[in-house]
Amino acid sequence: MKITRRLFAFLVFSTSLLALAFTSATPKPGADSHHLALVGTYTEKTGSKGIYAFEFDSATGKLIPKGVSAETLNPSWVAIHPSGKFAYAANEAGKQSTVTAFALDAKSGKLTQLNQLSALGEDPCYLSFDKTGKYLFAANYTSGNVVVFPILPDGKLGEHTANLKDAGSLGPNKQRQEGPHAHWVQVSPDNRFVFVSDLGLDAILSYRFDATKGALTPNDPPSGKLAAGAGPRHVAFSPNGKFVYVVSELSNTVTAFSYDATKGTLNELQILSTLPAGFTGRNDDAEITVHPNAKWLFASNRGHDTIAVFAINPSDGTLTHTGEFPTGGKEPRHFTIDPTGQYLLAENQNSNSIAVFRIDASTGALTQVSLADNIPSPVCLTFLSH
Repeated sequence: MKITRRLFAFLVFSTSLLALAFTSATPKPGADSHHLALVGTYTEKTGSKGIYAFEFDSATGKLIPKGVSAETLNPSWVAIHPSGKFAYAANEAGKQSTVTAFALDAKSGKLTQLNQLSALGEDPCYLSFDKTGKYLFAANYTSGNVVVFPILPDGKLGEHTANLKDAGSLGPNKQRQEGPHAHWVQVSPDNRFVFVSDLGLDAILSYRFDATKGALTPNDPPSGKLAAGAGPRHVAFSPNGKFVYVVSELSNTVTAFSYDATKGTLNELQILSTLPAGFTGRNDDAEITVHPNAKWLFASNRGHDTIAVFAINPSDGTLTHTGEFPTGGKEPRHFTIDPTGQYLLAENQNSNSIAVFRIDASTGALTQVSLADNIPSPVCLTFLSH
């Protein structure tokens, strides 16, 4: 075939378009693919100094250490403020537990302490923000209470605006459900309600939230109940806000609920095990997350040491258990999805490592691509959103 000048120009133009399309679809190393991550740890008897900073490269799926971000006691939960200027840590220390506010240097990952207040309870294990970024919620596990702290313009924490002890009937497990145990707290998508997962009460408590005063008042009804002995731990909303999923530590299950945003109430849809049929070993469920594409739900098994994957029915929110994937370590207390939605990062508390998995967007399957080790007792990982 004779290549004319016009045909040659067309071929060059077409090749350029293909190259441009490939470039746009394939992430390359560079500033846009690098994300700051902060990792919380347990410091007692582990050799850890506190919070560690990492750079995550979403082009390669690798975590690159940046060193100690802040030396602080048992920062078991770390939350970065939506502004990206501040970070807050729950310092688990029994009756001496605190919540610490830091200024965050986004480039270096270094944290500078602003102030530190009593957690007003024992062993805070979860922190979250309201939708305005003006309030911080803290769940105190051992004492079973939830506290609301205002966030001042300079990032410091102000005097609490609410402090409520969880109330309700206890579950049947005498060792683990001897009292209320707040394990998770988060505001509803519309900022009107605050929900608390209480392991001791087998309930997701519902409060009306006054964002002008930072006040909480019990909703009517005051809670959504789970099966007796379930021990609810963490909760995830679907991206569209219509469904809520609860992972239960004691029963090793995920419970799906429909959510009435008008009333702030939950209606149970389904209960599924996070474990394969026939497994009889020790296991404690830990974390739960819905993928941003709303197709997949993930939950972690500690003992079986896997991430369970569930397909989400988009029409009614029900789940189908599609399998489990080993986390490459022991006791995956927490995991999170990176800002691009391409990777799941699992912190293996008892093997001092963080495993990075590529997520197959069409099947939900996980494939390990890297492992960061020599991280003492990692139990929380959070990304700075760009």
